[in-house]
Amino acid sequence: MKDQDDGSKIMKAVLIGDGAVGKTSIRRNYLGEEFSEGHIATIGVDLATKRVLFDQEIVKFIIWDLAGQPTFEKVRGHYYSGCNGILLVYSVVDRSSFDNASKWLVEAFKNMGPLPPTVIIGNKTDLRYSLDKKKYVTTNEGEEFTKYFIDKLGVPAIFRETSAKTGAGVQDAFTELLRMMDQAESRKESDYFIG
Repeated sequence: MKDQDDGSKIMKAVLIGDGAVGKTSIRRNYLGEEFSEGHIATIGVDLATKRVLFDQEIVKFIIWDLAGQPTFEKVRGHYYSGCNGILLVYSVVDRSSFDNASKWLVEAFKNMGPLPPTVIIGNKTDLRYSLDKKKYVTTNEGEEFTKYFIDKLGVPAIFRETSAKTGAGVQDAFTELLRMMDQAESRKESDYFIG
C-alpha cells in the first residue's frame, strides 16, 4: 500500500498481548523514546507512526498498540483490519501472559482470517533472574511455542526476546517484522501478476 501524500510504502502492524507485558514500552523504545518505570495502562488503542529506511525505500510504519485488558476486546477488533504484521508480546517473568499467548493469536485470527507475518516476543528479559524462578518463561519455551504456531497455522513467524528497559532486541524484532511483511507483500504482488 502507498501513502497518497508522498508515495511511500505503508506497512501496518498490530502490537498485542496481555496488559502490563511491556507492549507500549517496546513501542516507545523502537521510536527512540525514553523508558518509563511507572506502568500506565493503554486505554483502548494507541497509534504510532515511524518513517524508516527499509530496503532502500522509505516506509511509513504504522503500529497499533492495543490495550491488553479483556474489557477492550470489542474495541480491539476494529484495529486488526488492514494490518499486515503482528507483534505478540508476553513477559518472561509472567507465566500467565505466556499461557495466554495462544488466545491472542485466536483473537487475531477471528478478526483477520489467515494471519500475516508474526513476531512472538518474550519481553522483560532484564528481570528474568530477579524474581520467583517458577514464574520464568525460558527461551526454549518461547522457541517451542513459535515452532508449534508455525507448524499448526503455516504462518511466517519468528521468536525474539527483548528488554524494553535496556533496549536489547527491540530494534531487531521490528526490523525482522518489516522484512517478513515486505517479503509477504512481494509474494502477493508476484502471485497477482502470475494469476
